Amino acid sequence: MSETSFPVNDLLRRKLQTALVVLSLALSVASTLFLILFAEKIGFSVSLKVEGKLTSGFSSVFSPFVLLLVILILIAGGVMVSFMTSLMISQRIKDIGLMKAAGCPNDLVFGYFVTELLVVTFSGCFFGILLGLLANFASTSVFGSLGLQAPQVPLDLWSVLGVFALYFITALVIGAMPVYSASRVEPAKAVSPTYYLGLSKGSSFKVLSNSSLALRVALRGLIRHRSATVKIVFCLSIVFALLTVGVAGGLIANQTTQSWVEKAIGRNTILIAQQDMVNQYSLLLEEFYQGSAATAAQFNYTDERYVIPENLLNNLSSSYGEAQIDPRIVLQASVSEVQGYSIPSQGTSANITTIGDSREGKSLVVGVEPGITLNDEVLDGSFLNQTWEVVVGDTLSKNLFSDPLSEGLRVVGRSLTVVGVCLDPINNGNVAYVSFQALQNSSGISGPNVVLLKPPASANQTEFLNQVRATVSAVNPEFEVLDLNAILDKCLGFVGYMWSTVMILPLFSLVAASLCLVGYVMLTVDEQRQEFGVLRAIGAKPSMIFSVVSGQSLLVLLSSYAVGVAFGIIVTLLILVQQPLVTVYTVLEISGLLTVAFAATFVSSLYPALRFARKPLLEMMRQA
Repeated sequence: MSETSFPVNDLLRRKLQTALVVLSLALSVASTLFLILFAEKIGFSVSLKVEGKLTSGFSSVFSPFVLLLVILILIAGGVMVSFMTSLMISQRIKDIGLMKAAGCPNDLVFGYFVTELLVVTFSGCFFGILLGLLANFASTSVFGSLGLQAPQVPLDLWSVLGVFALYFITALVIGAMPVYSASRVEPAKAVSPTYYLGLSKGSSFKVLSNSSLALRVALRGLIRHRSATVKIVFCLSIVFALLTVGVAGGLIANQTTQSWVEKAIGRNTILIAQQDMVNQYSLLLEEFYQGSAATAAQFNYTDERYVIPENLLNNLSSSYGEAQIDPRIVLQASVSEVQGYSIPSQGTSANITTIGDSREGKSLVVGVEPGITLNDEVLDGSFLNQTWEVVVGDTLSKNLFSDPLSEGLRVVGRSLTVVGVCLDPINNGNVAYVSFQALQNSSGISGPNVVLLKPPASANQTEFLNQVRATVSAVNPEFEVLDLNAILDKCLGFVGYMWSTVMILPLFSLVAASLCLVGYVMLTVDEQRQEFGVLRAIGAKPSMIFSVVSGQSLLVLLSSYAVGVAFGIIVTLLILVQQPLVTVYTVLEISGLLTVAFAATFVSSLYPALRFARKPLLEMMRQA
């Protein structure tokens, strides 16, 4: 018989306690692994580095969320492992006392329970890795079902092994500490219920002396298990903070970022251009959710075939005077950073320092008429007011500038002053907006090559679209009309999918925390079984026992909920989301989801109470 057979059989004999530890660890491992793989698949990482398909503006919002969620999940996982291990040992320390009383040395006792810890830790990490991989494959399927092209990213085995090793080592180190302490306890103490249940002297606090009997008994039980109570409150507080960041932060950030996208593309906006230009413009917008591979490698934006005929512009202006018409020049050009200067308020010219470097790159350049553009996406600074100004996209700003609003940009042989940074999905944020007249003079293009048209608010979108198509087709059949609502909905769906996934992830930790709470309730029930038996013997009903245990769970949950939710909301509004868009509906939705999570956790903790309250009196008083 192997040396591990006795510990394994011992674990199998205590199926519920073992399952609670394994499941809580597995859920923590799964949520961490899935979050890392999901971040790599979407195109950003926990390193806060801008990469992949997202613009830097979106990455600056998503990356801190991912990083904070990973940190909170790791902390919550470590605390849950520590708590569940302590519960497991507290329920086994009486066995340790009997083993030592029979002559087993400390090293043998320590090795026996460390073997159990190894089995439980390996099982939890192994099943957590499997669950995380299954969730990752499921998210890819969901991504495809939404009509979005899931990027084919090879599975990063180093991430898988790293998460496994991190949790395995952490669980062993944290779990070995209570095992080591328990293996050196004196046999006389170990067999004492006061010691192995971790009881402490009751408080002399008398504020609740006139309260109901059930509440007083519940509060007394929490105080007697002071150490375990503090641990479970701390554990649940972290999980509720994690849940608040995921749910509240996810909803607020989702609404905020979707508002950015909708303002940048424009709802009910119509694109008019030559057929090839329409296809290219669509690819530039689709790059936001499809990746850089979506854009054609070479496209000659300066081809005169793409210039909008003057008679078409005149027909649009005369036929749709109430609509907003935004003619533009779109081209690809080399751009370079123009250094700026920092001039102190006081001092000599010797104190003037340069800002930036002489970095170069390629960018989409869009010439627009200041004051009539349909876009409204400036994040910092202002939009164009004068001819020799430029507004840069968030990705171009990140890649090319040190401090964009203090520097300039050289475009088509002209040095322009950067007056604003905008968020725009087109070309994945690698875009610069300049004056139409300035770009036309510099590039030599005779006229606009795209026109954006927005119907009046009272117009029917379908009827208006058909009228514009008839007008354009009558003037030049080579030009097409495209409703950008379909692409806008794809972009919004992509953003919504990412935030929905972020919001779902904390549920793994919430389930694991619920298991911890169930383990805590089992400990309190085990310690108070004789007390409850006496109450039943003198006439108390099973509902009285159920009220006491459920009251203890409710007090623990309320304390944790208040701390966790407050911390999560502060972090979300003050740190994670800049210029948050919060509506009354969003507040109600957040409150409803957090209340449902609270209620679900509370209901799950009632199982041990229901199970115990229904036991016969003699079985209730029998020591396990």
